[in-house]
Amino acid sequence: MIFSDLDLSRRLERAEATGGARFVEANGSVWIEIAGAYAMFNGPGSPVTQTFSLGLFVEPTVADLDHIEAFFHERGAPVNHEVSPLAGVALADVLARRGYRPIELTSVMYMPLTPSSALPHSPSQIQTRLLAEGEEDLWSRTSARGWNTSPEFAEFVLALGRVTASCEGAINFFGCLGEAPIATAVLRCDGGVALLAGASTIPEARRQGAQRALLETRLNLAAGRGCDIAMMCAEPGSASQRNAERQGFRIAYTRTKWQLPAPVTLKAQATKVAI
Repeated sequence: MIFSDLDLSRRLERAEATGGARFVEANGSVWIEIAGAYAMFNGPGSPVTQTFSLGLFVEPTVADLDHIEAFFHERGAPVNHEVSPLAGVALADVLARRGYRPIELTSVMYMPLTPSSALPHSPSQIQTRLLAEGEEDLWSRTSARGWNTSPEFAEFVLALGRVTASCEGAINFFGCLGEAPIATAVLRCDGGVALLAGASTIPEARRQGAQRALLETRLNLAAGRGCDIAMMCAEPGSASQRNAERQGFRIAYTRTKWQLPAPVTLKAQATKVAI
């Protein structure tokens, strides 16, 4: 068995950090590594603008935290840290004393994989296939429709999808009903960890097994490529978490996102530049 411990958390968090780093590179943005943490900037309001692995590999010093905070604040962004509980309660205490507050919780889930652990495909009318060259815009539009965001965020989500579809190392899938793409999903394989992300189904085609089919396809591909762990993240108690647990995923831990707002003057400057 693979137990939820510090070694597992390091592997899972590094895999997700690597995926984030490749994303910001594909978008022409910047990331740095400080004290074992990956700090990524993809725009002041981007959900990718944050750190991963803080406190897991090296205990950050005051100077390290100052450096990370300057990296974000100089760009007009708040400082967001996704922090594993395996980093220890002392780090949470340090962040709280520096003015951070918790703003989000995430269930980090995992499942052991072996070359012989291929899942049988469930009976379904859904067909899965890889993204073909030239279909990046189709993939991003299908993904954006699936997220079904409000109109003011639609273009932002569409832009994120375009970058995801062209990101180095990302294996992008369609779920199709007949010939029509109705769902999307992403697989990344880093350090033996299969990171499952990008799950999205257009509203009118939900509850037909698209995400189950895409999950089975990705897990089988990852096992065949030598990954020994699959991971995915979800909001605690959500339908996504329940679906993952039905497929054999276990909760490794619940991660906390801590935020230190950007100084008001820098927020104003970032808004002025954007306008």
